[in-house]
Amino acid sequence: MVGILMRAVHSFAKMTMVPAGAAAQDCIGTITAEEALKAEDARFAAQMSADVAAMQRLFGEDLVYIHSSALVDTKASFIESIRSGNVKYRSMKRGDAKVRTYGCIAIITASADFEVTARGQDLSLHLLYHAVWAKRAAGVQFVSWQATRNMPN
Repeated sequence: MVGILMRAVHSFAKMTMVPAGAAAQDCIGTITAEEALKAEDARFAAQMSADVAAMQRLFGEDLVYIHSSALVDTKASFIESIRSGNVKYRSMKRGDAKVRTYGCIAIITASADFEVTARGQDLSLHLLYHAVWAKRAAGVQFVSWQATRNMPN
């Protein structure tokens, strides 16, 4: 299962990566796995508490957020969906995670269980996902997400 997910992440990354020159201009230093996981924990907390200021700080302007439903959000549309109450993250629990770092970029590949209310409908989501974080002058920023629904064992 992990092999299939890793191949999917690699294919997605090749299709969505910004040209190397553009990405390199935004990057600074080297990100560690610990920095990426700490930022991911802060993002989960911000989404569950609908902390718009924290999300504004943590999310890169170039965020591409692909939900398990295939809905695609930008930074602005994703934050607005939470701010407006259309989407409420009640619980976000990460399972096993693997972090790969490439200079200023970290890719987290993990499982997760989310309890979400979307447009009045309560959902229990078991996910496989990848999240991409970039170390920038503004700090470690969330720049990409893609999730796939997974049946629990």
